[in-house]
Amino acid sequence: MQPQKKTSFQDIRDEVLRRIQDRVWDQGALLPTEQELSEEFGCARATVNRALRELAERGIIDRKRKSGTRVAIAPVKQARLEITVTRQQVEDMNAVYRYRLVSRAAVPAPGWLSSQMGLTAGAEVLHLQCMHYADNSPFQFEDRWINIDAVPDVAEADFSQTGPNEWLLSRVPFSNAEITLSSVAADAALAGFLGTQEGTPLFLMERATWFQEQPVTFVRMHFHPGYRMRTQY
Repeated sequence: MQPQKKTSFQDIRDEVLRRIQDRVWDQGALLPTEQELSEEFGCARATVNRALRELAERGIIDRKRKSGTRVAIAPVKQARLEITVTRQQVEDMNAVYRYRLVSRAAVPAPGWLSSQMGLTAGAEVLHLQCMHYADNSPFQFEDRWINIDAVPDVAEADFSQTGPNEWLLSRVPFSNAEITLSSVAADAALAGFLGTQEGTPLFLMERATWFQEQPVTFVRMHFHPGYRMRTQY
């Protein structure tokens, strides 16, 4: 008779991650206590503690002494750049926010996107183009692709009133993000959306996010002329 394999902290860590990814425990959900998890996995509390501590360090869960352990809201590795809700950005300027869906289509991922995100060839993505306004003036043009395999609910989501930025941050966890900042000259389409002239320099933020190495979304955000980004850390 072979001895039963002991449960390692890696086993517990990976199982907790799986349950979060599969939404057994949704964002903000309270996890079982260390004692309950140690009884479930048949191991010492110290083993559970190490697994949860590693997940907390990666930003996947939030641990508080009196209120317990919860799945982090839009968990992300600690970084110097924070992923914010566009609505909040505008309202923090004491401006009235308005959103408009420009276009929506489920399409095969273009080659450049598959290469950049690590998508399988021909993977179906939801392509959304949206406008965000501050006091009825153009604030941001959002051009986004979402991996439907990673976020099945997005296929039926209603983006007529709420933008994908806000929708994703409230529902979909991620563990890695890659952000690129640059300046581009407005082409005719961007000039029309952002109320400026062709050739005007625009601030561009490109962001790709993954959850446990699975591609989630890629977005290009072009901001109105004169936009300045401010971050604190």
